[in-house]
Amino acid sequence: MLKPSFVAGMLVLASAGCGLISSDVTNFDLTLPNKTFSVDTGSWNVSQSAADAYLMHSCTTSQVCSSAVAAACSTGCAGECDATSHTCDLDLQVAVHQGVDLVTEKPELKTINDQPLIKVAIDSVQYEVALNTLTVATPAMKIYVAPISVMDPNDPMAKQVGLVESIPAMTLVTRKDMTFSDGSTGATSADQGRQNLIDAMSSYKVPFNVLIGTQLVVKMGSSVPMGKLDAIIHIKAHAGL
Repeated sequence: MLKPSFVAGMLVLASAGCGLISSDVTNFDLTLPNKTFSVDTGSWNVSQSAADAYLMHSCTTSQVCSSAVAAACSTGCAGECDATSHTCDLDLQVAVHQGVDLVTEKPELKTINDQPLIKVAIDSVQYEVALNTLTVATPAMKIYVAPISVMDPNDPMAKQVGLVESIPAMTLVTRKDMTFSDGSTGATSADQGRQNLIDAMSSYKVPFNVLIGTQLVVKMGSSVPMGKLDAIIHIKAHAGL
């Protein structure tokens, strides 16, 4: 009769011979290259005179503002009626994205290309602001993941990961942890935000986008924002089979 230890040993050798990879010895560093996102007020091409003329519109609903906003801004903007002043607000929409292709960015994953999924653990998501000449503070900026074809953070397929808190005008930020939850709006819990990023990275053969979305609101009597902000997102993770 064969001893149990001998049978177990033969099974291990057979598995190795079939090209299987043991999960307890597979650990991939999934730290991504830096992802830089720029908010450039020049992209809206809004002059102060055109904005002032638009902001003087009286309104009771946002329909008037939505129709009039094209005269001040041709792309990346929206019009909204201010419920307090009953004049039009100008919403300058921030929607920037960077693609992630794990197989290209982490070539060692090609050694397991017969596996459809990997088990991902997120170590940290941090951000920094390397350049900031914006003349206004930013609102909190939401970070999303989405299929590579999705470039609008408001798309239903974009899943929120977390928040970058408000950044004061002309202020740089050294590396800081991103908040995985959005307690102010309840848009996502910390666990769900982390899971959304894990889900995107687990299907490592499928490229995806990291997106940042927010809007700068200009009200009557306010100056149109000027300048540029460059933020860098650092995603550190590891994975096994």
